Amino acid sequence: MNLFAIAGISFVLGLSGAMMPGPLLTVTISETIRRGLRAGPLLIAGHALVEGVVVLLLFAGLGKVIERQSIFAGVALAGAVMLLWMAIGMLRGLPALTLELKDKGQGGMHPVLAGAAVSLANPYFTLWWATVGMGYLAVVHKAGIAGVLVFYLFHILSDFVWYSFISGTVNYGRRFMSDRVYRLLVGTCAVFLLFFGGYFGLRGIQVLTG
Repeated sequence: MNLFAIAGISFVLGLSGAMMPGPLLTVTISETIRRGLRAGPLLIAGHALVEGVVVLLLFAGLGKVIERQSIFAGVALAGAVMLLWMAIGMLRGLPALTLELKDKGQGGMHPVLAGAAVSLANPYFTLWWATVGMGYLAVVHKAGIAGVLVFYLFHILSDFVWYSFISGTVNYGRRFMSDRVYRLLVGTCAVFLLFFGGYFGLRGIQVLTG
């Protein structure tokens, strides 16, 4: 497989995953409303840092370890706590939310940290890398270090493209929002995070109890 083929497949593979609804999409929408167009790229910067570490760990032989059910359960339960904590914080802050803030970027977790935290909170992120990601890495590794770098860069590029598009769409629409609609959207995002947190927690418990 040459580098051009690796780039194309990596981008499409990454885009197919990025376009699936999940916690990162929900946080991107809520953070874009608060912070503007820069939220999407900053969130993906945190996501990219986590994925870079995961790629290095997989090469260090961690692939088989993170496939274990006990590891999946631990990640699921820890992720559930993180997402529930974020959702509750969003819900508690709803009454004070307004689009008239002079600096909407103040307060709350920084988007880069939020992007990393939400990625780590999703057990299926870990499972994807332990299975699909690991399998594809084994193929591109035959092209040497260059193949691995191209795979990683174009995989991340797909995330940047999609989530920048999401941020741009939400940011443009924000101009026509009232404070009431603003609170409704953030509240909806918080409810989705509650759902994901509850689902991850349930899956973790099911795995632990067999």
